[in-house]
Amino acid sequence: MTEGDMRAAPCASADEAVAVLEGRGDPGRCFCQYFRFPHSQYREMSVDELKDRLVTRIAGPDVSPGVVATLDGQPVGWASVAARSEFPRMRASPSMAPPELEADLDDPGIWSVTCFVVRTGHRRRGIAGVLLAAAVEHARASGAHTLEGYPLDPEVGRFSSADLYRGTVSLFEAVGFDVVARPRGDRAVVRLAL
Repeated sequence: MTEGDMRAAPCASADEAVAVLEGRGDPGRCFCQYFRFPHSQYREMSVDELKDRLVTRIAGPDVSPGVVATLDGQPVGWASVAARSEFPRMRASPSMAPPELEADLDDPGIWSVTCFVVRTGHRRRGIAGVLLAAAVEHARASGAHTLEGYPLDPEVGRFSSADLYRGTVSLFEAVGFDVVARPRGDRAVVRLAL
């Protein structure tokens, strides 16, 4: 665990989310919109439009689309968490919607954690675990009955640090999630009953 005052809660400030996501790398090109649009639509959107979509969503009246971790008041991490129906691209992904789980794809009570972002300089300090715990509480408080994740398993496959934005199986298992499907040996679908 990291030193200092670390907290995580539903994101109420677009500025905090942008502070974590903006900059070099995939988060600054995606702004956690990748799974929220079909491939053809996402491909046509500019970075500014993706950022505006996230900012508008956070500022809107709906439940926050993610949680933010702060360390001594500074935003250091983000996790996208929302009703699974908000992520249409997942339907086309066999690693996120394997055939054995298709029966409940439209269940509004199942929420998804699709990505984690921890700012450079703050990694390997337990921030992803704090984000996941906050995501569980956010989903529960918002009426979800199940929270689902799509982690990778570095004990089975090799991944770059950029690939690990979905989290790891061990991260989810530490919070009580169970593996419910293995679309590939190195990829899992995990669930936690809320």
